[in-house]
Amino acid sequence: MTASFATTHISIKGLNVYYGKDHALKDITVEIPDKKITVIIGPSGCGKTTLLRSFNRLLDPADNIKVTGKVVVGGEDLYDPKVEVTHVRKKMGLLSQKPYPLPMSIYDNIAYGPRLHGENRRKNLDKIVEHFLRTASLWDEVKDKLYAPASKLSVGQQQRLCLARGLAVGPEIILGDEPTSALDPRSSRHIEERFLELKQYYTIILVTHILRQARRLADYVLFLYMGRLIEHGPAREIFENPKEEMTREYMQGVIS
Repeated sequence: MTASFATTHISIKGLNVYYGKDHALKDITVEIPDKKITVIIGPSGCGKTTLLRSFNRLLDPADNIKVTGKVVVGGEDLYDPKVEVTHVRKKMGLLSQKPYPLPMSIYDNIAYGPRLHGENRRKNLDKIVEHFLRTASLWDEVKDKLYAPASKLSVGQQQRLCLARGLAVGPEIILGDEPTSALDPRSSRHIEERFLELKQYYTIILVTHILRQARRLADYVLFLYMGRLIEHGPAREIFENPKEEMTREYMQGVIS
């Protein structure tokens, strides 16, 4: 970690992931900076999503999956057998490629998590719903139809709703797996703008296959190739002066 990223939020040490005999991630060791946007780049099939999923225990050692090494968040190894998985996942908000609103109203999508954690007072829930819809830049578009089905929203609105729903349970970290890939350019811009605002409060880790997007958003970059971490560092260094030949070739489109 360079001096400009002195505070670490996630520390990954010797992480290996196997899907049966397939060695998907190979001895990954890296530190993810706190309250910055870290972007994971690399060709399709290089392990980007696998690495992202390792952060919230979606790679539970089961179903022919083997995980070795450590993923440490706040001094706690997420893969310690004693760790309670629900507790781990509460720290993480996850945005998938395609938004998946719950089959209920816009209001209830946001209130769902707080209710699970014991908040049932209507006045407090009203404040929570409004706050996080505003945070996701969606309030003005939906304030007059809060009890309409979330499924009636556009895809871009649904993705912002999912962002608001994830934030409402108080995560430390936002994970995004190509979160704008299903969106039109205007909706993508909305999501990108939210990330740039939210990084002052959250650590954000994104997977993207769009280098232009990575350049717009990234403070820190991880470049993966064939399951290996080839290079990582501050975004400006990686994009303007990569140390590894493979990184340069990827930036130039020679390998894909």
